[in-house]
Amino acid sequence: MSDAALTTRLNAARSAIGDSGERQRLIKTLPRKGYRFIGTVQEADRAPTVAVNEFQRETAKPALTLPDKPSLAVLPFTNLSSDPEQEYFADGMVEDIITGLSRSLFVIARQSTFSYKSKPIDIRQVGRELGVRYVLEGSVRRSGDRVRISGKLIEATTGAHLWADRFDSQLSDIFDLQDQVTGSVIGVLVPQLERAEIERAKRKPTENLQAYDYYLRALSSFYQFTREQNIEALRLTRLAVEIDPGLAAAYALGAYCCLQRKVFGWTVDADQERDETRRLARRAIELDKEDPTVLVRVGQAIAGVLYELDEGTTLVFQAHELNSNLAVARYSIGWEHIRRGNAEEGLKQFHAGVRLSPMDPFLFLMQTGIAFAHFLTDRYEDGSSWAKLAVLHRPNYLNAQFILAACHAMSGRVEEARVIGARLIEARPALLLSTLVPKLARFYQPKPLEKITIACRIMGLPP
Repeated sequence: MSDAALTTRLNAARSAIGDSGERQRLIKTLPRKGYRFIGTVQEADRAPTVAVNEFQRETAKPALTLPDKPSLAVLPFTNLSSDPEQEYFADGMVEDIITGLSRSLFVIARQSTFSYKSKPIDIRQVGRELGVRYVLEGSVRRSGDRVRISGKLIEATTGAHLWADRFDSQLSDIFDLQDQVTGSVIGVLVPQLERAEIERAKRKPTENLQAYDYYLRALSSFYQFTREQNIEALRLTRLAVEIDPGLAAAYALGAYCCLQRKVFGWTVDADQERDETRRLARRAIELDKEDPTVLVRVGQAIAGVLYELDEGTTLVFQAHELNSNLAVARYSIGWEHIRRGNAEEGLKQFHAGVRLSPMDPFLFLMQTGIAFAHFLTDRYEDGSSWAKLAVLHRPNYLNAQFILAACHAMSGRVEEARVIGARLIEARPALLLSTLVPKLARFYQPKPLEKITIACRIMGLPP
């Protein structure tokens, strides 16, 4: 892209969020004083893009307060296999260990710890940035039909190594290896926990390793957040359940892929995808009603795709009861509080989710929720600030841009609201008040719905 074209896009993006560029020129007169402009502009699926200004200190991030109970971050395990394609296997191993540990401990979510992947690691800095006392790091070496897992438990505040071990096994016993690592770490951190807590961390999603490999590959594709990788993830979940029809996690992930398609505007055949969501969700619940990850994914899909809100919400709350450290459940519960008209309770849940996973790729969902809660409570400037952060993280997520325009509209920044509104209409020509309001009426009570409608008119949505 030419410099002139890039400048044109940056200026258009700044205009959309009311940024004249004056602050950037001022900053450039103060070289190396700790701030820089890192706005971004990108295209994705015809979605409108809004560049967001963020002034980010180049010093280390402030330390978070440690929780009262033992807190842990599990860093990405190094793939020592000769085959780089096995990276997904090492990543999937870490995700399962996090899931097992989080049922008993305060554990930072995978999405945040994976921001350190392939980067030089300073354990003390990780502890400060994530607000944890302990860090687990390790490696996975897979060769033929054998696997070796090595792990080290480190006290982040001192750098002291508290525990180290390695586990070797035939590939057919991979879940036993996961159980050993999980059980050992729990034993070191929380010796007072009852044996039942350790046993609960030993649940195995499937005994069929080929099917499980497909599931791990699907999960890796899902996290790419693109239309193409969404299709690939759904294809891989189908392969997984063809081999192992009892793999509940794969059915739940398939339903989650359908939800992702709807959220990002990738739906092709709405009726067909609703039917597929229903089939996958029902089968997942039939197979496993005790796995919190299965429950939260299925619950969100049932609520978001099928609009069966009561059942979907019940499943999410069940997931939260099984694992209170599940960040994805926290923000789902936050949206449910907002739907019921309790914005302040919603805010608590969103902020709790951010605390559990402070560098989460799904952070834009929690930031959008926080922005919406501020919008409903007339704190429009706060809402705009959080919405801009959400747009920064995921420019093609239209809900974040919508709430940014709504906050601008209600705070009197009409022109800025209309610029973003025009971009929304360009991306979704079918975005009309006559179709949007009935859909929102399924979720929101009359008072917030009236405020949303007023904001839509101000931002220029057609009737």
